[in-house]
Amino acid sequence: MAVDIRLATLRKRVSLPVEVNKLQVSPGDTITTDTGFMRGHGTYIEDEKLIASVAGAVERVNKLICVKPLRTRYNGEVGDVVVGRITERRRSAKDELMMRDYLQEGDLISAEVQAVFADGALSLHTRSLKYGKLGQGTLIQVSPSLVKRRKTHFHNLPCGAAIILGNNGYIWIYPIIERKEDEEGGFVTNFEPVSVSDREVISRLRNCILVLNVYKMLLYDTSVLYCYEASLHQQIKDILKPEVMEEIVMETRQRLINQEG
Repeated sequence: MAVDIRLATLRKRVSLPVEVNKLQVSPGDTITTDTGFMRGHGTYIEDEKLIASVAGAVERVNKLICVKPLRTRYNGEVGDVVVGRITERRRSAKDELMMRDYLQEGDLISAEVQAVFADGALSLHTRSLKYGKLGQGTLIQVSPSLVKRRKTHFHNLPCGAAIILGNNGYIWIYPIIERKEDEEGGFVTNFEPVSVSDREVISRLRNCILVLNVYKMLLYDTSVLYCYEASLHQQIKDILKPEVMEEIVMETRQRLINQEG
């Protein structure tokens, strides 16, 4: 019987230069004692210390620090990018007939939140050319609280694949589409077979995003790319092994800390 054994190795310790670089906190944890920072959501000040009031991931924007809860329901905001599957239609019969020329029940799409109603329902649109039906790729679900809000949630990564980081916690990974010179701009649904090399990149990205989700790290283009690069010395099937995940996360965290300075 074959047994897969991983020998213990001496890991390089990650040094955190300041308290504020702590990526995860629990209620009551001190985030920083530096009085130069401002309190944001999920924090309070006591004895000149900035303390977490919820369990979550620390997010810093210049001097403002907030804690993003790890487990929350998705509460949409106008302008959010979402990824989802069409299950039914709620508009008039005329609208439904017109929309069926483009979208059907069961289609996986990306869209933008157009309006938020009092009962929490969202109005979505796909009128921009970058939205619409999704083609070949893979879908991952993560905690919505881990998806960092950015100016754009569509990224062509240098590793050779593209991702849509939905604010609702659904992430779409797909091969980058090479446009022909005579094609016009806009969203193009691609149903061509995906090459083996592209599938390998997509599979590695998928596992890396799952690792970041397990360790409750914020998901955005840089963290995903750093995690991908940290995994390159591992086989794709080994990335989700607990000891391998820990090594990849440690390296990813250190690179993110070094980037922030």
